[in-house]
Amino acid sequence: MAFITALFVKLFAFDFMVAEGYSMRPAIEPGTILIVCRVFYGIRLPRSGNYLAQWRVPSPGDVVVFYTPAGEVAVKRLAQTLPGGMFYALGDNAHQSYDSRNYGAVPKSNIIGRVLGVR
Repeated sequence: MAFITALFVKLFAFDFMVAEGYSMRPAIEPGTILIVCRVFYGIRLPRSGNYLAQWRVPSPGDVVVFYTPAGEVAVKRLAQTLPGGMFYALGDNAHQSYDSRNYGAVPKSNIIGRVLGVR
């Protein structure tokens, strides 16, 4: 029962990830453990862009975890939301960040969750 509960929480509610790279320095250093809230914006099926219920919309300034157009997981600060359900995400360390300046706007459906804390 504990395993099923833990799996449910990881898939639908919260996740822990380790930051890699220097794109979010100084706010997030490499090796930092990130606490990601998958339900911050609403409830949806894992890896699905369709919300079953949505109570918030991503807004500029949010630090989000998302899939890049190449399918890689990235952590960036949401800089701007665009028409058509797209967003522009930038790393805090512009000189060492591979972000929307390189791959363009990303669909909001690619957002995994919002970073709630770091350890």
